[in-house]
Amino acid sequence: MTVHITRHSMSGGLDAENLADQLGRSQAKDIDELEESADLIDFTFTTALVALHARCVVDPRAAAVETWEATVNAMQLGSAFFAVTETSDGTVECRINRKLRSIPALGPMPSADAGAWLTAFWLAVICRDQQRMTQLCEISLERLRAPEGAYDEYIYHWVDALQTYWLRRPGLVDKLIATIEASDPPVARIAPQDMLQGLLYPPINLFYHFVRKDEEGFNPALADALKLHKAYWTMDEDREADIDGSFALGPLAVACLAYDGGFTIDVESEYLPKHLLQRGWLGEFPT
Repeated sequence: MTVHITRHSMSGGLDAENLADQLGRSQAKDIDELEESADLIDFTFTTALVALHARCVVDPRAAAVETWEATVNAMQLGSAFFAVTETSDGTVECRINRKLRSIPALGPMPSADAGAWLTAFWLAVICRDQQRMTQLCEISLERLRAPEGAYDEYIYHWVDALQTYWLRRPGLVDKLIATIEASDPPVARIAPQDMLQGLLYPPINLFYHFVRKDEEGFNPALADALKLHKAYWTMDEDREADIDGSFALGPLAVACLAYDGGFTIDVESEYLPKHLLQRGWLGEFPT
């Protein structure tokens, strides 16, 4: 039986469609300017994420090509961000916004950390861009470490587990167990507890069911992840109006892995855009 998790109202008077259009226009200019200087590429990536969330407010099924374009642009910028911070020499060729571009290399940036890596990786998974997934997974864990106190240690175990899974390295089970143990609330003390329980841990739990090929347990865990997402983003009026709650990035990405792995997904929700989950736009244009 299919379970439907209804998205919260996202009230607050925001004109998300107008915001998405405005960001799309400014973003196109910002992307063009990256070929002259990549100094603001992290800001451009963040703006692309806001534009994607805005698109998903007005198009929760991702049925419009504009939503797919916003998804691809965010994915391309996330991957480019890490590509240009992986080397200090020359330029890096990156396809962004339907054009192959030569972007000056930057070398390491503090913002190219494990949190940003997870976002970039989830976007590559959702876009089914295996080449970019591989490139991201080849980045060393030490390069992703933020200054002490920025993240709980679990996030590094989590990145390590995902890289190990995708590159088929040994030790996945031990690394996933280490992730689960390190993300336990008494252990993880930097992330706010409501964020940890509502947003950060559910993708780990979903991935655990996925790698165990536990299709029977996956769907209830997915439903729980979306309920927790909803509970987090309706905690108060400010959160409820925040477009960042328009869809559940981590759960969506793990659900994409499961869907592509042959799992039947029996959960429907505006937090889980149908045409992104079911790769309905794949092949529409080069990514």
